[in-house]
Amino acid sequence: MEKVTFRRKKRIDRGIKIRTDGLYAISSWKELLYLAGPRLALILAILLIPLITSPFPYWQRVFTVVILYALLAISFDFLMNFVGLVCLGGALFVGIGGYMSAILNSWAGLPAPLSILIATVAGAALSTVLLLPVLKLRRVYFAIATFMYPLLFATLIEATQILGGTEGIRGIDPLSPGWFELYLGVGVLLIALFGLRRLVNQDIGLVFRGIRDNDLSVTASGINVTYRRAQGLFIAAILGCFVGAYFCHLYQWAGMSLFAIDYSIMPIAAAVTGGMGTLAGPVLGAYILIPISEWLRRFGTLRIVFYSLVIILIMMFWSEGLLNWARRKYEQVEYWTEA
Repeated sequence: MEKVTFRRKKRIDRGIKIRTDGLYAISSWKELLYLAGPRLALILAILLIPLITSPFPYWQRVFTVVILYALLAISFDFLMNFVGLVCLGGALFVGIGGYMSAILNSWAGLPAPLSILIATVAGAALSTVLLLPVLKLRRVYFAIATFMYPLLFATLIEATQILGGTEGIRGIDPLSPGWFELYLGVGVLLIALFGLRRLVNQDIGLVFRGIRDNDLSVTASGINVTYRRAQGLFIAAILGCFVGAYFCHLYQWAGMSLFAIDYSIMPIAAAVTGGMGTLAGPVLGAYILIPISEWLRRFGTLRIVFYSLVIILIMMFWSEGLLNWARRKYEQVEYWTEA
């Protein structure tokens, strides 16, 4: 008698995930590839796009800028979704890092790599100290306060003509031309992406999320909430100050434009577009929005209209963010198996 077999659909992730997203049971290379595939694809895309765009110097420079905006977007996402601080003053980190690196290189005569390193760490420390008075503010009050800081510094430089005034600081050494200049940003982006992912899964990440969800309960447990927030702010400021230091050597100039509002708003748009709370989502958002913005330059001032329409459409149809939507679809993939 012929054997009758029945087939049914089964989700790929069933049998792999055990109780939590952080614990897996892998029984084959297929399941391992299922888990590691998206991460490997992200790493390969970040590494290979500079090589693909190498015949086109303009677009290679664009993707260098994309990497820097991706770092700012990761910084914003980390602060908002893992520390609970809505920081609208990302331009403050960029400006302080850029000016500090310019001073160290142009006035003090330090080599570019060393000035970037010192400006990244010292600039992050200075940014944290400057924001300490507003760390006790909550939600929208902290956001408004941080938004005013870049405007304050830009106006101060223009009014007093310090640090070169409106002319800025010139004579800054460029980074070593070629692949070092490009892959320095790529390396920092990968370290930031996977380093922060590792950090938020540690005990300190649990404390950060506790402060985000209920800071009064964390305070009642004996933890200094202001100190922990300052830690999170310092980590995020490191990324922003590196971006500012990198920018000043990329363009060999440091001026008031380092405090421009674009460095506060564009990372937020990238984070929202790619998917908040994922760290990788902001990277995806930056890799989508920044090239679109550059491509739309051919339309002149109308590019703002088209660019706004693109963001509105993304918010309407993928309000959860592109990466969260793609991950949900990816986890729902099914295959036929014998019942």
